[in-house]
Amino acid sequence: MRNSLLVIGLLLAVNVSAQKKSLFNGKNLEGWTIYGTEKWYVEDGLLVCESGPDKGYGYLGTNDHYKNFVLELEFKQEADGNSGVFIRSTVDGTTVSGWQVEIAPPGKHSGGVYESYGRNWLIQPEAKKDKALKMGEWNKMKIKVDGDRLTSWINGTKMVSLDDAIIGAGEGAVLLQIHDGGGIKVKWRNINIKTLD
Repeated sequence: MRNSLLVIGLLLAVNVSAQKKSLFNGKNLEGWTIYGTEKWYVEDGLLVCESGPDKGYGYLGTNDHYKNFVLELEFKQEADGNSGVFIRSTVDGTTVSGWQVEIAPPGKHSGGVYESYGRNWLIQPEAKKDKALKMGEWNKMKIKVDGDRLTSWINGTKMVSLDDAIIGAGEGAVLLQIHDGGGIKVKWRNINIKTLD
């Protein structure tokens, strides 16, 4: 009986670890697609997004689609730092259909959820939670999407959680964003996803 439980435990551990994977290899943009003319590149093992001469919106999207998952990553905002992480999203040119978990300078609702070209802000964090963001330093973001529910954390602080049937019906990729307007630079590392399906 004890041996059987050990085998079951090992199988479960293998299954859980198999579900979690790194989305960024630290070397190149394999597994991703660039949308728009803004700059996405790898430097010193980090993924970097930077405004280009067109100063437009830009996206870097996973080639694979993800429905229910926990996404963990680290970001460091330099210059303006207005960016975000989209879930269950698709792109046509630089027009995105989906939901963004905001990454922005202090006071701009980082961790909140915004629906582009749709209902706009769905939920913003309480103002007191803004202190969780460390501008100019490495920050840890966690996003859990399971069915209709989306929850975000920054540096261990739960920012928002909402249930939304429209999000629940969404299908698509994970996208990193660079906002329009120019002067933006964000670095990324340790981008890992664990599927829940």
